Amino acid sequence: QVQLVESGGGLVQAGGSLRLSCAASGRTSSLFVMAWFRQAPGKEREFVAAFMWSGIGTAYADSVQGRFTISRDYAKSTVYLQMNSLKTEDTAVYYCAAQTSWRLSFRMRNDYNDWGQGTQVTVAS
Repeated sequence: QVQLVESGGGLVQAGGSLRLSCAASGRTSSLFVMAWFRQAPGKEREFVAAFMWSGIGTAYADSVQGRFTISRDYAKSTVYLQMNSLKTEDTAVYYCAAQTSWRLSFRMRNDYNDWGQGTQVTVAS
């Protein structure tokens, strides 16, 4: 099992930036993918971005492509989400997720077995 702790959420004006952090501990040697999801009030939890722990690549939802960047500090077992040009529709609770067994997919909530507690991001107009 991997334990995940997010930080970095807050209130920001539209057009501004925030950086989220997610620190992993526990069985980090088992990591395949670390990802960010978000859930707005009354909506389903949705995929935002993923980092393949082997380093082979990243993936983004169309809605954040070009605005958000996911990165990793391997030594710290930490993944970051740099969010630029924020929009009001980015307002949500952002969750970090870890995939510790190989799967064909990584964009669905059920692809992940470990989750952080979530951090609120609010973008004001």
